[in-house]
Amino acid sequence: MHPPKGLRQHVRLYSVSVKPPRVYENKPSPRVYLEKKTFLYHQYLRLLESTTQSPLIFLQHNKFSVPRLIKLRKEIVQAASRHATLPPSLANPGPNPVQVTPATTLPTLSVIRTSLFGVALRDFAPIDAKTSEEIAQTVQGGLAVLSLPVFNPPQLQAILRALERSVPKPKPPTAEELKQAAALQAQDPPNPGRRVKRSRKIHEPELTLMGALIEGRVFKAEGVKEVAKLPSLGTLHAQIVGLLSSPGAQLAAVLSEASGGKLARTLEGLEKSLAETETDSNN
Repeated sequence: MHPPKGLRQHVRLYSVSVKPPRVYENKPSPRVYLEKKTFLYHQYLRLLESTTQSPLIFLQHNKFSVPRLIKLRKEIVQAASRHATLPPSLANPGPNPVQVTPATTLPTLSVIRTSLFGVALRDFAPIDAKTSEEIAQTVQGGLAVLSLPVFNPPQLQAILRALERSVPKPKPPTAEELKQAAALQAQDPPNPGRRVKRSRKIHEPELTLMGALIEGRVFKAEGVKEVAKLPSLGTLHAQIVGLLSSPGAQLAAVLSEASGGKLARTLEGLEKSLAETETDSNN
């Protein structure tokens, strides 16, 4: 059933389209935006340009108020500051320097206008059409982008845990709760003939991890959680150095044991072990 022609419907759509725009005869091409949209367009382009070093985490938000969004940003900053990589500085020399986390090492959460983000995604040259389409398919509702300063898996894991604690997933109503709601709706009003007092419903915010863009690669939600379990780059470097240095350390230990008067005993023990091995093979 179609609505009357004179009745306008306001439907808010959240979609990211990377398809080429339509070309109209009486409108300039490419499209010229006003100041606010131009500012947002360039802001989204800068976000995409930073993905070579700064991962972008895509989140779907719903029913968020402004105070609740401010609180969420504070919780993200608190979780990320525990794993922030501080650059070397001589501003506070001494045995116990004051650790001040600069704002450049903390993530930022931005609420995105999906239509303009699709335009920026389409015009961003380093990302091919296939990757752009994969990013567009991850968006299914209101979009928020969490920009990390660097790829730091422990920091990402701490942020994901903070998001789960701050905005837990809503539990589905039980059969008893559904039955009580149906009975309450079916019963007669307490004061017939009077207008029912309206009560404002308290909306519970919803936040869902949709995916991420890390170093030009698109990850789904499960892939982001797996990437967050990786160790940090410093830990990986230490593990590689340990693997490379372990054979040399073992050889140095053997040579140190064989130095001086212990050389004869070392050779004698080696000869004995070879003889035992030969005897066992003959038997």
